[in-house]
Amino acid sequence: MTTSCSAPLLAAVLVLALLAGVQAAPSPAPVDTVADSCDAIRDFVDYAFCATALRSGGGPGASTADRHAHLLVAADLAAARGASARDAANAMARTERDPAARDGMEACGILYGATSVPALRFMRGYAAARAWDRARPLLALTGQAGIGCEAALEGAPEAKGRMAKANREFDQLSTMATALLNKVDSLG
Repeated sequence: MTTSCSAPLLAAVLVLALLAGVQAAPSPAPVDTVADSCDAIRDFVDYAFCATALRSGGGPGASTADRHAHLLVAADLAAARGASARDAANAMARTERDPAARDGMEACGILYGATSVPALRFMRGYAAARAWDRARPLLALTGQAGIGCEAALEGAPEAKGRMAKANREFDQLSTMATALLNKVDSLG
């Protein structure tokens, strides 16, 4: 009887010894994909701005989303910022007394509303479908509003100052979307 009882006991001891002696391999640290995406485009966009924008706009899953998802977030953020800048420019144009500032603000509203924001929305749709051949031609229009608005307000320094932050943020976000599109498209 000793033999039949000791065999299961011996097997249990052996299993416990093996389990105690085997150390679990450490699981790899999770990859922060926001850091990877922003690092990939750091030649074009400030890394800290990129990371903050993707984390705030990408929701709780941003740090594990792929670069394609980051592109879509950047396009959404840029389109939303452009729409906000368009609305601000249109509101300022309605109340502006200085003709140069009023004309400049109207031009800003047109540039955001008729070129960059629609182009970003179309680009985002094509990028979501991975239709790169349709998304790429829109890149020429996506960033025009911020630059064009600055130029339109050249003769109205106070008005230019009121739009400076919106134009700068839009430029950064549209550049992010453009750079991410180029990176995602080049991956195939």
